[in-house]
Amino acid sequence: MSGGQKWRQGGAASPAPWQRRASDVLADCRVFRIRRDWSADPRDGREHDFYVVEAPDWINVIPVTADGRVVLIEQFRHGSRELSLEIPGGMMDPGEAPEQTAARELLEETGYGGGELVFIGSTRPNPAIQNNWLHSYVARGVEFRHEPVAHGTEQTAVRLVPLASVPRLICEGRIDHALVVAAFYLWSLCEKLSDAEG
Repeated sequence: MSGGQKWRQGGAASPAPWQRRASDVLADCRVFRIRRDWSADPRDGREHDFYVVEAPDWINVIPVTADGRVVLIEQFRHGSRELSLEIPGGMMDPGEAPEQTAARELLEETGYGGGELVFIGSTRPNPAIQNNWLHSYVARGVEFRHEPVAHGTEQTAVRLVPLASVPRLICEGRIDHALVVAAFYLWSLCEKLSDAEG
């Protein structure tokens, strides 16, 4: 029995997909758009409206130096109105491959580059209301190249922390960005699988 079949056990059939009947864009907010869909319930055909945040795919990069330090950035976030300790990341530009965005954002936001860029997985930031993907990478053996490049309103400060300190920073709430936590967890799972299979 495959892993996919194991989680489907329990007797109930999978829910049927809803058919989208109409859609319109309500707002264009530069980095995302708000769309309203009218979709039919597969059980009775009645239509309901749903709101979707359309956004480009994003990337996250966990940069690690040769001596085992993670290159983090600290920046002010307007949603939380607080400083946030994060890994570099950002939106993919049109026509850009995820690994290109990862290398670009890493260099722009931290001034670190080079090393080996390893893909660790793609996740959905919030499939209930968002349509995009988050592609996560680890950059091993990065080196300082130049000062971070400030674009527009971006302002970051680089923080180098030992990789071993990251779990405590997460558990203590110092790193509280969910997508950053997800990237570290995904990397941890990939490392454990690799060790178990190797």
